Amino acid sequence: MSKALLVIDMQEAYVGERCASYLKIRQARIAKAVNDVIDARSGAGCMVVYVRNVTKRSLIKRLVLFKVYEGTPESELVEGLHVVSDHVFVKYVGDAFSNPELRVFLKQNGVESVEIVGVDGGGCVVLTALGAIENGYHVVVNERAIGTTFERSKAKYFKKLRKLGAEFI
Repeated sequence: MSKALLVIDMQEAYVGERCASYLKIRQARIAKAVNDVIDARSGAGCMVVYVRNVTKRSLIKRLVLFKVYEGTPESELVEGLHVVSDHVFVKYVGDAFSNPELRVFLKQNGVESVEIVGVDGGGCVVLTALGAIENGYHVVVNERAIGTTFERSKAKYFKKLRKLGAEFI
């Protein structure tokens, strides 16, 4: 079974020095945990895919309190993240599988199982896990390498993911 590691939203805006104060997720801990998983999986021949969350520029989005525009320092992968491939995809909503290029890429590479790490465990990580299940992938949620600000949402979604057959490690 071909596997891919999906590294979700490990960007300056969410876990870096430019991180909004209310999003402060134990930055050093999550960065180390994610890097450890990247190192272990890439060393075992697993494909590593990075997903960045950005905001589309529009009049409506100008009113949104927190936005990360493409091409800004905040939108970049966080400094110190182990980047072992050039497989980087952008998403504009929580679920990375909303990007058809990602879906095609994984299918072309014969990926059947995805392991998910990154931020936020109560948002984009769980929404991506749900998207993966909906697209027919076996899903592994690596709790040790997931940072969470939205704990209540995380608990609700983790329960749902377990019922849908996601594997937790």
